[in-house]
Amino acid sequence: MFSSEQYRAKAAEYKERGKETDAPNEIREFDNLQRTFSELADNEEWVEHNYDNIVHAPGNDQNGNGRLATEEDRILRHLGAAVIMHWSNLPKKLQRELFDAAGAMGDLVRTKALRTQIARFLHKHKDDNR
Repeated sequence: MFSSEQYRAKAAEYKERGKETDAPNEIREFDNLQRTFSELADNEEWVEHNYDNIVHAPGNDQNGNGRLATEEDRILRHLGAAVIMHWSNLPKKLQRELFDAAGAMGDLVRTKALRTQIARFLHKHKDDNR
């Protein structure tokens, strides 16, 4: 997962990219991405400051090591499968937001590879439930 500093860096990157274009749609998109990553940074900082006061899945330590509890893992699998089953029915904007959020999870160095894998998966399964 990203640290709050990494989220802030991405927010700053999108803010600068928004300044480099004159296209209204691109400006809006970069503004939305900047706001999203700023909110993610705020959320991450909140978790960092309140870590000792929140409920943790068994087996996870402060560094995020360990596995999710079996029940949570099962819920996330089912929820993810449901999203994929209805992917083509979701509005394009929501698809993009979900894709960006999923692609931003994990190690910053591997973000591009993760986004590529997600894009290939979505393309491969795009017609599964039509």
